[in-house]
Amino acid sequence: MPRTTVPEAEALLDHEIKVLDKGFVRLVDYMGGDQRIVQAARVSYGEGTKSVRQDRALIHYLIKHWHTSPFEQVQLTFHCKMPIFIARQWIRHRTARLNEISGRYSIMKDEFYVPEPQQVAFQSSNNKQGRADSLPLDEAMAIIEQMERDQKEAYSEYTGMIDKGVARELARTNLPVSLYTEWYWQIDLHNLFHFIRLRIDPHAQYEIRVYAEALAQCAKAVAPFAYEAFEEHILGSVSFSKAECAALARMLSGGEPGLEERPMKAFMEKVEKLKASVPAEAPEEFVSPST
Repeated sequence: MPRTTVPEAEALLDHEIKVLDKGFVRLVDYMGGDQRIVQAARVSYGEGTKSVRQDRALIHYLIKHWHTSPFEQVQLTFHCKMPIFIARQWIRHRTARLNEISGRYSIMKDEFYVPEPQQVAFQSSNNKQGRADSLPLDEAMAIIEQMERDQKEAYSEYTGMIDKGVARELARTNLPVSLYTEWYWQIDLHNLFHFIRLRIDPHAQYEIRVYAEALAQCAKAVAPFAYEAFEEHILGSVSFSKAECAALARMLSGGEPGLEERPMKAFMEKVEKLKASVPAEAPEEFVSPST
């Protein structure tokens, strides 16, 4: 079967999407798209057997009802450059294949992540892994200058050890996690959607959110109907626990939610998201298609 191409994805191939100060995401290759998804769902090798409208409806139906295996038929390969501390978060998604640059074989580049002043923020008082308000500009600039001094010193000591003949695999050990690394990362569309859902969330660290946004741009180009369905049924949805459903029912009956302080805070965040998602006009209804 000839390789199926998607014009939007072809236009994006090998184009660097700039991320942070020195990083990027680059779509290197892809296999399949929306058509591959509907073919897999129908267990059919023919093309054009259904209308575009029916294909779109089927894709929405699959995502809405968590029929995920057809989305695994679509593969995307990326070349990514990110700070090591982001790579360590990223690699927790173990449903991909990757090959990372090695500091045992190569001299690491003098490239370190330096945040923008507005990203230099206080520790959140109610979130152990989050940030609060930004520091005053003069204090933020002082922190950035300190980071740059430390990075330069660490890299100078690294190259000094290299010049003395110390093994690269040992000399690299004192380099900070702000150092940039690179890898090739291949993942199927289903697991890419899972990555994006978790890492594009407002609670995720800013530095990985911007990478998730770049990956989302590529996913949308490769499979636009699938990404539309993902936004509609996953990103734009709100999931309530059993206790939260009971609280919501009490609210709809005019009562109080009846939750304790911490569960109440999480519940109200979902309620606010629900309120914000109400469209000005009712969206097109996606009915169960004939497969």
